[in-house]
Amino acid sequence: MSENQDTVVSQEKFDEIVNELEHLKTVRRTEIAKNLEYARSLGDLSENAEYQEARELQAATEDRIHHLETLVKSATIMPDNKKKNTIGFGSLVCIRRAGDEATHEYTIVGSEEADMREHKLSHLSPLGAALMGKKKGDVFTFETPNGKQTYSIEKVA
Repeated sequence: MSENQDTVVSQEKFDEIVNELEHLKTVRRTEIAKNLEYARSLGDLSENAEYQEARELQAATEDRIHHLETLVKSATIMPDNKKKNTIGFGSLVCIRRAGDEATHEYTIVGSEEADMREHKLSHLSPLGAALMGKKKGDVFTFETPNGKQTYSIEKVA
């Protein structure tokens, strides 16, 4: 993610990011500081594996804090789509690929929330972008690495 690019998230995801950030800045930083103090007390820092591990954990935590702070500053909270018959941010869609019997359900979310295991599809992904603005019954085609795919929209909620 570019540092100056807005990130679109739901209110739920924004709250989750803020909670994680608060936890890292308060609880996790304190735990790491205690681990560093203990590791320092063990003596020679140049050959102290516990100290090196604590420093690496501290660096990773600070990187995560920076990332989350950037997200919070640049986040645009997108309300769920109010037009329930048109696909938009927060819509639950059921689609069927041409020639298949099986249907697939996805919720349209921001890229920070996208998770295919949870059937959360980014509005910026090729399929997500192709779905935006469509309605139940629409048939659409979009480009994939394996060529063009054609789908129909079975349900929009």
